[in-house]
Amino acid sequence: MKIGVLAPASRTNRDAVAPITAYCAANHPQVELLFHPQCFDYDGHFAGSDFARAAALVQYANDPTIDAIWFYRGGYGSNRILAMAMPDLKGAARTKKYVGYSDMGFLLGALYARRIGHPAHGPMVSDINRTNGGETVARSLAWLVDDDRSGFEPGLDGQPSAAFNLAILGSLIGTPWMPDLTDHILIVEEVSEPMYNIDRLLFTLANATQLKGIAGLRLGAVTSVVENTPAFGETLDYMMIRWSRDMGVPYLGRARVGHMQDNHVVPFGTV
Repeated sequence: MKIGVLAPASRTNRDAVAPITAYCAANHPQVELLFHPQCFDYDGHFAGSDFARAAALVQYANDPTIDAIWFYRGGYGSNRILAMAMPDLKGAARTKKYVGYSDMGFLLGALYARRIGHPAHGPMVSDINRTNGGETVARSLAWLVDDDRSGFEPGLDGQPSAAFNLAILGSLIGTPWMPDLTDHILIVEEVSEPMYNIDRLLFTLANATQLKGIAGLRLGAVTSVVENTPAFGETLDYMMIRWSRDMGVPYLGRARVGHMQDNHVVPFGTV
């Protein structure tokens, strides 16, 4: 099995290549990881120019000899290649699994909106470098390689679901790249934001006309919260309950997804 590795957003380095290659050799010897040279290119903030990142995605996604796409890391920048790449995804691109999270939500959302392949919010290649990172990447690899669902978010119950970083979701709302999530359970997570901005992002979510048909909300991990001065005065769960009430949907509690070692896989749609 061949898994193509791409970095559609921020520049990266090779520090995950040796450990993830060793992990696959030990646990999934049938897997060949194909790191596109673009992963280690750079253009200012980005892993290569917008054109180079878009071209790499189109090349690997359309290659019938590559079975799945696994994103190297997030950061910022995958939104900049949507208009260049998405119209050219054809043929083999429509049968592949795609796994990532954080900024990769732009791509996952756009793929799902166009029913291209099987996108999932889940651990990326760079997560091998977390403490106990082997346990983290195992969840994505189990699904990519063996269609094994043991790494799925435990609360998935057969109802259509989708998971996004909250800031990425807020940026997708109102654009043609936003998928239709009618009747879906929507899971959101966040990292490195103060509470007031999390609340502001939830305001956008709760009032977005494109999300009026969702079936419920869940909250993933909210990590590395930036200190709020003065203290915000509300808990995350209270914020979720309040905005869910305004949205007219149930708040269904916590989920094990987000920027953390315990990040689990959430395929978009019904599983």
